[in-house]
Amino acid sequence: MEKPMIADVQPIKTSLKEGEEYYFCTCGRAKTQPFCDGSHKGTSFKPMKFTAKATTQKWMCACKHTGNPPYCDGSHQRFTQTDIGTVPEK
Repeated sequence: MEKPMIADVQPIKTSLKEGEEYYFCTCGRAKTQPFCDGSHKGTSFKPMKFTAKATTQKWMCACKHTGNPPYCDGSHQRFTQTDIGTVPEK
């Protein structure tokens, strides 16, 4: 199973609008983090579609290793700046 690339080692504060559909990047390759831009083409990854339940700001995962996608759960703390752009073996 392919592992996602680490896009960043800190979450991205994102404004969401109630009822809007979003496509969360799961591969880590998108230039439009935290959202999909189609960069997953040619991989086994697909974006994660979700609908905002409220108009709010949320911390979105950028390391792509959260246990609570699309939201940050602190998993990025095990990575460092040098991990950005890599696919971790851990």
